[in-house]
Amino acid sequence: MRGRIIKESIDLFDKKGFSKTSIQDIVDTIGVTKGTFYYYFKSKQELLMDIHQNYIKELLKEQEVILNDEYISCKEKMNRLIHLIIKNIKVHGKSARVFNREVRHLDETQVLLVNKYRKDFRFNLEKLMEEGIERGEFRNHLRSDIVIFGILGMVNRSYNWYNPDGKVSEEELVSIYMDLILNGIKADTNSQ
Repeated sequence: MRGRIIKESIDLFDKKGFSKTSIQDIVDTIGVTKGTFYYYFKSKQELLMDIHQNYIKELLKEQEVILNDEYISCKEKMNRLIHLIIKNIKVHGKSARVFNREVRHLDETQVLLVNKYRKDFRFNLEKLMEEGIERGEFRNHLRSDIVIFGILGMVNRSYNWYNPDGKVSEEELVSIYMDLILNGIKADTNSQ
């Protein structure tokens, strides 16, 4: 039942927003009483925190698998990590939107914990960037922290507009992002 409450709440939070979704809305959707809700969660805010933690912890586990693959280059790891985020739009799109949009409804302690996980994800990317610089795969005059903020800003905003069932495939979007990251938008003067 806990999983069902979480799933239906994600749908409601995605459609109506956290503040406009009541506990009554959640239990009415599932067909249970408020007592059932309170058996699993002390509050709607605790439920939101659970949604946030489940989402980011799963993302961190998947990130770790990619980062620990010693048989692929840093460029390929970056490609796979960007693909991981884009893939999650289709697989966990509603959770991702709730994660990115509704964090403002968590209390200060909860935000600190969620931000710790977010920082872990970001720092892992910074370490990958620095490793790629050391190996000569990435330019060495760039600040890895700023580059990663830029990459995450670009890729994470995809949740707001990207339609995985639309004209652009996940692979094409990742390819465009990787081309922008690795080559920028500067025209190739050799081909002119």
